[in-house]
Amino acid sequence: MATLENRRVAILTEEGFEQVELTSPKAALKDAGAIVHVISPKSGKIKAWDKTNWGIEVDVDKQLDEVSPDDYDALVLPGGVLNPDKLRQNKEAVAFVTAFLKSGKPVAAICHGPQMLIETGLLKGRKLTSFPSLQTDLRNAGAEWVDEEVVVDNGLVTSRTPADLPAFNKKAIEEFAEGVHA
Repeated sequence: MATLENRRVAILTEEGFEQVELTSPKAALKDAGAIVHVISPKSGKIKAWDKTNWGIEVDVDKQLDEVSPDDYDALVLPGGVLNPDKLRQNKEAVAFVTAFLKSGKPVAAICHGPQMLIETGLLKGRKLTSFPSLQTDLRNAGAEWVDEEVVVDNGLVTSRTPADLPAFNKKAIEEFAEGVHA
């Protein structure tokens, strides 16, 4: 497995993220040696959604207004229905994600996480997957949507659901280890 020693990874999220879509990648990234920060517009703790009800609370390591994309080597966008819907209305969060895509730094988004990518306006010609309900939105944004466990397009890693997490985590670690894509 690839090593992520000295790699700094941001997990950008809001309240209502799908619990396992944050906890599983975070654990896998830390196991691979990455420094991982949960970034949110909120401070303190944020609450997860766990399948059908509220889940655990997760500590926010850094508030969004305290960090820059330059501070990180890669970005993870967990899903959940509430989380990306809140984030995509936050201009600072959209700018943060946009900077990662424009710089070629690797980005990994799962389930409803790719909804955030639509707001960047940078999906034209990109191949990706997501939770099936987003396929029309992603196609309308110019992306080629496919129904596959994990899709990699020039450093952009996407998956459909929590069932895809093993493949998602593995590919995210590989892409994060490779670093910036031209």
